[in-house]
Amino acid sequence: MSADNSSGNVSVPLRNLLNSIQCVRDRVRDGESNESDGAFNLSNFWDTLNQAVKAVSQEATKLSLAFSKPPLPSQQDGEKLAESIQKSVLTLSTVYYWLPKSQGVSLRRQVRDATVEVLDGVAQLVEVILSSPLQSLSQEQLTSTGGVWSACDQFTSLPRDNKAAVLVVLSSHIGVVKDAIEEVEQALSEAQDPYSDILDDDLEGDEPRGNQDTYWSEQDRRVIGPCQGLMKASAASLRKLTSAVRAKGDVTTHQNLAQLDDLADITKDISPSVDDLALCLYPPMDYSGVDSNASKLAVLLKKVLEIIRSSHVCGESELSWVQFLEGAVDHNLQKARDLIQQGS
Repeated sequence: MSADNSSGNVSVPLRNLLNSIQCVRDRVRDGESNESDGAFNLSNFWDTLNQAVKAVSQEATKLSLAFSKPPLPSQQDGEKLAESIQKSVLTLSTVYYWLPKSQGVSLRRQVRDATVEVLDGVAQLVEVILSSPLQSLSQEQLTSTGGVWSACDQFTSLPRDNKAAVLVVLSSHIGVVKDAIEEVEQALSEAQDPYSDILDDDLEGDEPRGNQDTYWSEQDRRVIGPCQGLMKASAASLRKLTSAVRAKGDVTTHQNLAQLDDLADITKDISPSVDDLALCLYPPMDYSGVDSNASKLAVLLKKVLEIIRSSHVCGESELSWVQFLEGAVDHNLQKARDLIQQGS
């Protein structure tokens, strides 16, 4: 709120509140969880966390309404509002800290990110109230209040255990890889040699096809084939792993929880590697770059498949597709290298 519209020093408790929320947010974002010595009740944790999130949403609404129209709250009322919302924020962060890493790093990471988003939203709302002249409820204040509600609402759709959290991670990777594959396929279907309908003899000059930066040669297209094969093997690995985790993922032992986290961590590098390979396929094609990125992706996929093979989600039925994909990776990499050598 602007200085001329402030009532007494009502801005003072709000500024103190803002500093407090920002400190809590930074601790949640960068801090470590408490490790549980005894048995941890995940169901009780979720019940308590959801209550804490609901309280933050309600307190943020109260704060926004109090500063939505004249007159401004008195300093005393402002202090009460600030104290109440600070209490709800501290409760939320405290409950978040109850969740130990032993329940799964993937789960904790997603709960942490959601908690930080709520705290960010409340901090932004307080900033907007502090910086807006009190004439009427501003659009910015409405948007900020809605942002807090939205951040709080997403807790209802968070994964409830580490298996569900890993499935969320894998699903996001599948979408990115699928997009990269489709973009290359689209480009191949649209791209044409601009001079393909003109005989070379009809063009003047020693280098009639001088604009090769804008289209793929036939050799380029041959090289792209096995590279697409590696990209499709990436997508297949992620899809098959997702099905295996959904069917056989276990969160009842520390070892299996850790294996699920390992699978989530190793697969996070697949989509960037697929993107790197896809980008270097566009004309003008640099064969050395294609060779390098294809090799990196193949090494990564072999490592992913090796970790899948040694995990509890890999049974007899999974082993067959792991072996098939290992063979597909080797075949496509060797084919790409042979074709690159021919074109060099």
